[in-house]
Amino acid sequence: MENFNLILTGVGGQGIITLLQVIDEAAAVEGYDVKSSELHGLSQRGGSVEAHIRFGKKVFSPMVSNGQADLIFALEAMEGLRESAKAGKQARLLVNEYTLPLVGAPTKEEIIKQLKAGKNALYMVPASADCKEKLQNDIVCTLYMVGYAVAKKLMPIKKESALQAIKNVIPQKYLELNIKAFELGHDK
Repeated sequence: MENFNLILTGVGGQGIITLLQVIDEAAAVEGYDVKSSELHGLSQRGGSVEAHIRFGKKVFSPMVSNGQADLIFALEAMEGLRESAKAGKQARLLVNEYTLPLVGAPTKEEIIKQLKAGKNALYMVPASADCKEKLQNDIVCTLYMVGYAVAKKLMPIKKESALQAIKNVIPQKYLELNIKAFELGHDK
């Protein structure tokens, strides 16, 4: 495998830092050289957030160049639409159906229509809604989406490596809930 280029996006308060740590750790468990960026944007609750992860045999820079992303991993639909321009020709978009209600912003339906009209394979998942309904906690949607991405082979990470990464990163008191979220997404 050549280097795998991943962009994580969402809004502040959704757990991008934890998501970044889990994917970094899972790639390291797989034996890949891993580089990731710190967050870009307003990490305050509701502000746009972006992080980059690159892993493979040998990685020199953490930044994913425009048009080079293999996977855009969006925790919020509008942020997924914004980042879709950075997708490579064969890239996939994994987008949580959740939308932050903003005045003047396109509706969820309009965002989904625009995403579907794009050139990339689109995977829309009800991660926030499923986690809220089944686990009474929508913040764990990040791990739901990791489970989904692993099951659908959207990134070259094995289930065992992802679960080990979750155990290595998530504090013990939240571990059971996060593993349940991962399994919920994996079984979707």
